[in-house]
Amino acid sequence: MEGIHEILNALYSDSHHEGDVLATIIHVEGSAYQKEGTTMLFRSDGTQIGMLSAGCLETDLSYRVQEAKNEGTVQTVIYDLREEGDLSWGQGAGCNGAIHVLLEPVDAFLHDHLGKLKCHLDNGKRVTMIKKMTNEFSVSDYLFVSDDKHHFGKWHGSVSREIKCLLNDIHQSFPKSGIKYVTELSSTVYVHSFEPKPRLVVFGAGADAVPLVKIASLAGFSVTVLDWSSAFCNEIHFPDADRLLVGYPSETIPLLQLTRADSVLILTHQFHKDQEILKYIKGEDLRYLGVLGPRRRTQRLLEGEAVISDISSPAGLSIGAEGSEEIAISIVAELIQQQRNKKQQKVMTCDG
Repeated sequence: MEGIHEILNALYSDSHHEGDVLATIIHVEGSAYQKEGTTMLFRSDGTQIGMLSAGCLETDLSYRVQEAKNEGTVQTVIYDLREEGDLSWGQGAGCNGAIHVLLEPVDAFLHDHLGKLKCHLDNGKRVTMIKKMTNEFSVSDYLFVSDDKHHFGKWHGSVSREIKCLLNDIHQSFPKSGIKYVTELSSTVYVHSFEPKPRLVVFGAGADAVPLVKIASLAGFSVTVLDWSSAFCNEIHFPDADRLLVGYPSETIPLLQLTRADSVLILTHQFHKDQEILKYIKGEDLRYLGVLGPRRRTQRLLEGEAVISDISSPAGLSIGAEGSEEIAISIVAELIQQQRNKKQQKVMTCDG
């Protein structure tokens, strides 16, 4: 999942941002450890958040970041990992590509706009960004647009209706991140869409939900846990959960406002409660609906009806998982698979 959420949380956990530098992969030729859109934050105190490689670039980048910080300028660094000479980056890296990394000191303007980005993402809105590049691969202008067509950024001169329409069109097309030439702007731009954290709703606060919530959170999901027992559904058992709802299904489900971007997992281990939950939500348009336990149990939950393809039962990829930790891994792997498949379908639909 996108590392931008961790970066934004770090930027706004305190008011100090002077000396911070944002590093972003904007173009890859050949293969690389990470793709376009991957972002890393170098903080003024020396800490680093995120990764751009398997560790082979970060040390050199820290020196380049210091240069960008001292000069106060946006610049692009190119690492060619394809050569294998002694003086090349290919030596021992095991990669076969060239990586273009954009370095941006976080000034007051960028800090303010990243704050707006965080607000939209936290509210479940996807945001697309274009950065207008100079011939030296610096950034002259940039704009963001959210799902609700809110525009913000730093643009020289007024932002015309044509530019807003162009950005809206790019946003709706689910663009692949990277560098491209835009005729309407007579300029090369870097394009990237930021996705809000995908939400995982977990019904059941038993012991097997604990590793599931932890692993899902580490994988980038915003996790909501629901259970009728406050003795289990609490911060002590689920410190990684973003939201905890205590109450019976009839009380808590209306509070969720489920969307087609949400994933839901049912594992209360109470047959009648599972049945009640499934009746409430089986008709919802969800990204994923999983039920823990054997498929024949799910069929009993459905009162003999066939288990439709929209319900994953048993939940999780078939990897021969044993124990709560391995089962949690298999479920999170299936959730990630669903995320990727849905995203690819969107891109194919727009391109097709």
